[in-house]
Amino acid sequence: MAAKPTVIEIPQDILDCIYAGAKQLYPRESFLLLRGKKSKGVIKITDLVLAPFAAHGNGFASFNPYMFSGDFSLVGTVHSHPSGNISPSNVDMNYFFGRILMIVGHPFEGQRCIAAYDSHAERIPIQITAPIGDNSTEEDFTE
Repeated sequence: MAAKPTVIEIPQDILDCIYAGAKQLYPRESFLLLRGKKSKGVIKITDLVLAPFAAHGNGFASFNPYMFSGDFSLVGTVHSHPSGNISPSNVDMNYFFGRILMIVGHPFEGQRCIAAYDSHAERIPIQITAPIGDNSTEEDFTE
């Protein structure tokens, strides 16, 4: 059995993009694929992928996983729950794809509106990191 990840790192700009898409589709569910890398118990999200022919509806979102059968850079999915509940449903877990499932809930702002789960519906901690391409350090903000 593979060791499960201990933390997920997601850049602030990618999280902002997820939230923006969820707000735009509200009250329908949004759906995106997560591209990233796993190393030593950390999954680093590096990009978002629009799933071709994904359906976004009231109370559901779906896609065809066979469209991505050879893309090993996909680490999971993220979708919205317009109700604000960030717990996975049985349907979410039955259609689990990749290593992680992220759920964002209304009002789609801040860290309290996002959660990540493994394939056993166990919550995985999320660490929000600096935006991609931002080489700032803490010192840059104190000057």
